[in-house]
Amino acid sequence: MTDDRAHANRRQVLYWRLLARLFHPDEQPGLESASVAVVDDLGLPAALLDPAVSVDTVVQRFPALADELRGLLTADDDTTAVAGAFQPGETEVRRAALVSKLLLNVFATGSGEVSAGQLARWQADAGWFEQACGVDVGELRREGSGLGATLAGIEGDLVGRMRLREVLADPTLAARLTPSMSLIEQLLRDKSNLSGVALANAKSLIRRYVDQVAEVLRTQVAQATVGTVDRSVPPKRVFRNLDLDRTIWQNLTNWSPDDERLYVDRLYYRQTARRTTPARLIVVVDQSGSMVDSMVNCTILASIFAGLPKVDVHLIAYDTRALDLTPWVHDPFEVLLRTNLGGGNDGPVAMALARPKIVEPRNTVLVWISDFYEFDRSQPLFDGIEAVHRSGVKFIPVGSVNSSGHQSVNPWFRQRFSDLGTPVISGHIRKLVVELKNFLT
Repeated sequence: MTDDRAHANRRQVLYWRLLARLFHPDEQPGLESASVAVVDDLGLPAALLDPAVSVDTVVQRFPALADELRGLLTADDDTTAVAGAFQPGETEVRRAALVSKLLLNVFATGSGEVSAGQLARWQADAGWFEQACGVDVGELRREGSGLGATLAGIEGDLVGRMRLREVLADPTLAARLTPSMSLIEQLLRDKSNLSGVALANAKSLIRRYVDQVAEVLRTQVAQATVGTVDRSVPPKRVFRNLDLDRTIWQNLTNWSPDDERLYVDRLYYRQTARRTTPARLIVVVDQSGSMVDSMVNCTILASIFAGLPKVDVHLIAYDTRALDLTPWVHDPFEVLLRTNLGGGNDGPVAMALARPKIVEPRNTVLVWISDFYEFDRSQPLFDGIEAVHRSGVKFIPVGSVNSSGHQSVNPWFRQRFSDLGTPVISGHIRKLVVELKNFLT
């Protein structure tokens, strides 16, 4: 009992010290000295208590800590990544020290101007925090809900506190930037004010981010479920399609007890052909300021589907004006450079550009990504959408495919889309990937 209380007290010291530093940057001498004693007693480096030292630096100096940090925050109260290596009570104190390091480095970001190096360090620390949560680096920030939204918000604040134009004008500083959604948003908003080296560095960062997201989305598209098997197409008689279980079952009557052999009269093959009819995908994206994440994600997603056979993809972006970006749909980088983030919403203008593209309604899917907060034209937009839906077009309203948090959707539209039988998709972009792939393939 005495040992348990002692371990609990040591954990309490570490967490009280963490809370004190999170809410006030000044040191509390009593808590600091007590925490140093705890960490030293555990055989852990004192650098764990210094918020100026990055997690990367700690791991480089003490490589054995890397395995303890990964999955650290997924452990149950009585089971940790280092269980078995230390006494149970000591394990929890050790865990408290490591957790405190992660939380302090990620959530205590101070105030004032931020350098490129500070942003890069925070992004690396956030990556370790994500690994501690049991996910890949960047995954929480891409998910955009709960804790991921908080991380994305902190990152956005850090980017906003940078003198970004000066950083971009210096190739050495620009090279230290790691592309993220928050950074890309700032670059897209400010691109008209950049020139020369700064513009070239901005374009390089945008392309790097586009390539990273595209790689993730291609994997999701490849893994998503596809259309139903077309039973009218005879199976291809190749070895990889051989249905061994069915072949054995159908030929059991040919079993010879004397020879102890199964004689096969007929081979059975799996049907793998999918229904593939030429389909037209029309993506309409609200490019007003509140929808930047969706603009980036869906532009990249549209380019991926544009690469599928028998899929004709069209892309329209709008705020108070509508722009047909179809000629560049295969290159999301070029699309993003042509967007002009900001402004309000005028959905009927976009609908006027989209409707002439509908030639065969039943072979057309219209994806509309917006928060649906229109100026004073909500009813005209809904009337146009309802008419398109009733003509046979597969209409998919999307309120959120972002990485910075839940997107607010106009309740008026949300209810009417639900009544129409086309509820708004929101959340992770995987939902939209599955919807599209089931229709298009």
